[in-house]
Amino acid sequence: VGFEEGGQLTEAVRRRPYSVVLFDEIEKAHPEVFNALLQLLDDGRLTDGQGRTVDFRNTVVIMTSNLGSELWLSAVEDKSQVKEVSRDQIHRLLQAHFRPEFLNRVDEIVVFHPLTRSDLAEIVDIQLAKVSALLRGRGLTLEIDPSAREYLAEEGYDPDFGARPLKRTIQREVQDPLAIKVVSGEISEGDTVKITTGDHDLKFEIMKAPGSPAESQFEA
Repeated sequence: VGFEEGGQLTEAVRRRPYSVVLFDEIEKAHPEVFNALLQLLDDGRLTDGQGRTVDFRNTVVIMTSNLGSELWLSAVEDKSQVKEVSRDQIHRLLQAHFRPEFLNRVDEIVVFHPLTRSDLAEIVDIQLAKVSALLRGRGLTLEIDPSAREYLAEEGYDPDFGARPLKRTIQREVQDPLAIKVVSGEISEGDTVKITTGDHDLKFEIMKAPGSPAESQFEA
C-alpha cells in the first residue's frame, strides 16, 4: 500500500462498522501490521497514516494461521485417522512466533482439526447438489450412487490441502464429462443421468426421456 493509499482498512470499517475483518495467514504479516493490531485490539480503535481514527469496537477481527499444521499432517494415519494434537503444543508454537503482548490481547484461540474423509463426504454432497441444480436448469436430472460419492471423496482427499482438491476432482470427474455429453447431444432435455462407479472410474448411465432413443450406457 503506497503512502497516498493508506486508510483502506480504516475507511472500510468507518463506512461499515459492523463488519468482520479477516487476516489470513497472520504469521506472514510484516511487523508493522502487528503494531497496528496491538492498537486495534487494545484500544478498540485504529489511527491510519492519514491521521484518521476509526472505531473498531463493533468489528469482529479474525486471524488465521498455519502454525502447527505440520503436527496434524505428521499425525495422519491411513489418510483417515488423526491422532490428537494437544492445544498446549499449538500454544507453544504461537508463543514462540508471536509477541506475548499480542497474544494476550486475543480473546480466543480456536484450534481447527484437519478434514477427514467423513467430512469430505459431506462436502461432496454439497458440491454435487450445485451440479445437480445446474442440470435441473437445463431440464436434466442427476442421480448419484453412494459408491460414486465415496469414489469422489477418496479421490479428492488430501490431508496436505484439505478440501481444495475435491472441487477440482468433481470438475474433472463429473462436470467436464457431463458438459461434453451435453454439447455432443448424448444428453438432452428430459434425460436422467445416473452416475455409478466402474472398475477404476465413474460410469454414466443415461436414461432417455419418453420418446427419445433407447436408453444407452457407457463409460466416461
